[in-house]
Amino acid sequence: MKRRLTALLLALALLGGLMPSAMGETEESSLYVKKVENLLEDFIFGMDVSSVIAEEQSGVKYYDFDGNEADLLRVLAENGINYIRVRVWNHPYDAQGHGYGGGNCDIDKAVEIGKRAAKYGMKLLVDFHYSDFWADPSKQMVPLAWKGMEIEEKTEAVYQFTKECLEKLRDSGVDVGMVQVGNETNNLLCGEKIWFNIQYLMQAGARATREVYPEALVALHFANPEKADSYLTYASKMAYYQVDYDVFGTSYYPYWHGTLENLSGVLTQIAEKYGKKVMVLETSYAYTGADTDFFGNTIGDGGAITKDYPFTVQGQANCIRSITDAVVNGTPAGIGVVYWEGAWITVGGESWEENHALWEQYGSGWATSYARSYDPNDAGKYYGGSAVDNQAFFDPQGHPLESLKVFQLMREGNEIALAADALEDVNLICDLNAPLVLPETVNAVMTDDSKQEIPVVWDLTDEQNEQMHANGVNQYVITGQAGGMEATCYVSMVEYNYLRDYSFEEGGEGWVFTDLKKANELYIEDKKTDSLTGTKHAHFWSAARDSVEFTLEQSVETLPEGKYKFAVSIMGGDAGDTDIYAYVKVDGETVGTAPMKITSYGNWDTGLVPEFFCPAGSEVTVGIYVKCQGAGNGAWGKIDDALLNSVR
Repeated sequence: MKRRLTALLLALALLGGLMPSAMGETEESSLYVKKVENLLEDFIFGMDVSSVIAEEQSGVKYYDFDGNEADLLRVLAENGINYIRVRVWNHPYDAQGHGYGGGNCDIDKAVEIGKRAAKYGMKLLVDFHYSDFWADPSKQMVPLAWKGMEIEEKTEAVYQFTKECLEKLRDSGVDVGMVQVGNETNNLLCGEKIWFNIQYLMQAGARATREVYPEALVALHFANPEKADSYLTYASKMAYYQVDYDVFGTSYYPYWHGTLENLSGVLTQIAEKYGKKVMVLETSYAYTGADTDFFGNTIGDGGAITKDYPFTVQGQANCIRSITDAVVNGTPAGIGVVYWEGAWITVGGESWEENHALWEQYGSGWATSYARSYDPNDAGKYYGGSAVDNQAFFDPQGHPLESLKVFQLMREGNEIALAADALEDVNLICDLNAPLVLPETVNAVMTDDSKQEIPVVWDLTDEQNEQMHANGVNQYVITGQAGGMEATCYVSMVEYNYLRDYSFEEGGEGWVFTDLKKANELYIEDKKTDSLTGTKHAHFWSAARDSVEFTLEQSVETLPEGKYKFAVSIMGGDAGDTDIYAYVKVDGETVGTAPMKITSYGNWDTGLVPEFFCPAGSEVTVGIYVKCQGAGNGAWGKIDDALLNSVR
């Protein structure tokens, strides 16, 4: 017999109109958009479409809102985009001329895209990676032609390359409004690893820009704004070395990069202290969790991400509107927001094999197999299609989504009647020895991103409930119905844990760090992507070699006499030689240890002390000892899910 929870007619009211429609030119749109106050006419609404030529060569067609085939650049311009961003790689081809993929983005592609942008009155934002392929915070590979150069020679190469590329753009009539000197340059650029050398390369790119496009803004680009201290360090380094630039730009992907309040706060500090303009140079959000090109997406339903908005067309628009408002009204010098690869959709084949042939021939996937000659450990292994097709502003057939109108609508607003857009997922943790209690209501996420509780009916039988308790530790997905939409509840079945705050969700209640070597950072971090369970974990990092040594432990005085086991998990990187183990002490005497190791990001290692005896009235202390020499410099890591369970 199915377990049913009461459903009320209240849900139906939420699906109807709750406020009057706005009047004016935007009333025909079904998209709810609240006006962004103080939005200047020249605010930059950018779109990175670096892959568009490769997409079109692969047969992709784009359409306007009337259903007519159209130039993608015209469609974007008509919907409020005034800047087009293009990445420029030095030479993304192997010795035989095969492209590495990702759009095969050389300067000639940039010129072609720039000319089309100028035709529709849009400026170009040129993003120099100073690499033959992708550059990001963890990977800043030197172009093959510059390999082995000393810093003086490489600085001259950066200057000449930047100048020659910009001259090609200028001579082709491209209106360059901004030049990015590097892409996500967190402590790395073009193979250089120290700021003393990195700043020379930045200065060279800026100097070339000033000479060819003196009116263009020079931007520097960093990532991970959730690490506010790092951002302040980057800005101070630029000031110390007197790097010539106008814009401090950041990536901001809400899945990983913290809150908008933090983003506004750190950009405000930099703008006010150093007199720089600030902006978001990359962002995106999914309108669906589904994949459309037979190649997995970076973001999908489930997974260790922060999902502040539903994966819907309205949710995508709400996300962009919130980011824009944070840049406009949360920072004194915010000048723009650029969406990343908003048209990188499937090439349209009926199978992976069909798509793969097009990706390889035209470079319309993120990487081809030919990229192994330059990047054998990443692109050479995991080449394939678009990992962001579900974050585009176009459907798989190339028709624009209603969310594309958000850039225009933010200027006037379109506060139409509210309706339920999606249901918020439910996450529960249930003890194997306790009853599972599902909520009687779920949150309906409205089109204005507000939430309303509505009744839910879960599809869970008594037999399924019993099986979940009998199968031990596991995770389950339970579905139901609420307001005519499917509700989802993610349930984690766990053993009873005698520790307080086992996954640090309460800020480390009951836990004690003992620093033995003066590490730079030992604290409880709130970052879902780096957590094993929930959103928080214990974090450690230190910059200097051999500076990481500490314990993290908790004592329990109320255990019943009996047998117990203890487990804790760790992951991290750059650890070098390590001595890491979980341990258990009973009345101060060590009764069990379990060796552990750090390998790489996302690879959790669990130390398990399988069985120990606790006499009545004893104090039990459990913990983890961590010592890392560091691979070259310091080391970092995350600790989560400490479990103290009885053994029967």
